Amino acid sequence: MTTFPDAFLWGAATASHQVEGGNVNNHYWQWEHEEHSPFAEKSGDAVDHYHRWPSDLDLLAGAGLNAYRFSLEWSRIEPEEGELSRAALDHYRRMIDGCRDRGLAPVVTLCHFSTPRWFHNDGSWLDPKAGDRFARFAELAAPILGDAAHVITLNEPNLAAALPVLGAMAARGEEVKGLPKPDQALTDAFLAAHHRSLEVLRGAGLTSIGLALVGQEWIAEDGGEERLAEHRAAFEDQFLHAAADGDFVGMQVYSCARIGPDGPVAPPADLVTQAHMEYRPQALGASVRRVREVLPGTPIYITENGIATADDAQRIAYTEGALRGLGEAIADGADVRGYFHWSLLDNFEWFSGYAPTFGLIAVDRTTFIRTPKPSLSWLGEVARRNAV
Repeated sequence: MTTFPDAFLWGAATASHQVEGGNVNNHYWQWEHEEHSPFAEKSGDAVDHYHRWPSDLDLLAGAGLNAYRFSLEWSRIEPEEGELSRAALDHYRRMIDGCRDRGLAPVVTLCHFSTPRWFHNDGSWLDPKAGDRFARFAELAAPILGDAAHVITLNEPNLAAALPVLGAMAARGEEVKGLPKPDQALTDAFLAAHHRSLEVLRGAGLTSIGLALVGQEWIAEDGGEERLAEHRAAFEDQFLHAAADGDFVGMQVYSCARIGPDGPVAPPADLVTQAHMEYRPQALGASVRRVREVLPGTPIYITENGIATADDAQRIAYTEGALRGLGEAIADGADVRGYFHWSLLDNFEWFSGYAPTFGLIAVDRTTFIRTPKPSLSWLGEVARRNAV
């Protein structure tokens, strides 16, 4: 049996735009509705979590899990620059209280990719005012975050900084075999915004604040060691060093990165999941081991891990393999304090729409009826035992 530390958090995660529905004032909604949108479909009502969160949390807590990670929707809280929606802020306050009422530790992300239209259309993260604007949003949100167990400033800035590079590659007709090195100007802007918001939240008395990053198992193929080191330094290491200023680092690990002498190498076709990632549960433990090397002494939370599959037995097998590798890394000294499965609900997976299914709970998008999958009760039993 693989056991986990006392007081370990066992949870599931969501993000506002992917589950709430009707986020008409953020830049993703605008992007989804453009004439030549790259999205497979529009988010629409998503899974109506904005209204159905109490019953969704009942399912989560009832299964035996003890934590929930969700994000604030900036475009609801600050619909126009400097204009606070007290009703929206109170909505998220009620969600935090609702978690506590159900014995769930609330882990809150300030910004999970989506930004208000006014922010995006006035230079977004590269505008000189971006740091001040994000710091102000942190200040607006701070009064409701005192009862949060942990607060994450930005979700996956290393992936967000790589997206424009991916877009440029697609426009040139280049084959995408893996995640490229991020745009450095955007990287610098994200990390500056993280540090500004960290100062604001600490000034408001919050004591557990971190950054959530994409993590990977790094595999050198056919003499690709030098290129791997370059990729890893750009995509991971500089972000990890920035996270060292926080109280923890959140790692979001799904798969591996294979790097050859010419750059990323495509995974074997027979191992590709619905989300176009390689099936590799052992990546979680490998990633955590390296994070411990780079950031010794920094607490780690697995803020996302999961698989896009229509086969729930495969989801359980993947998660069991990932957790066993994680447990071995903990036994070898990694200070990991929690695990959040992605995702609580089948939801809107950005450019891919609703086709990839990561959820522990299926959702009928016509009726919004929730159907828990066997993986939810399986993970709940793991949480109750604190062991696999």
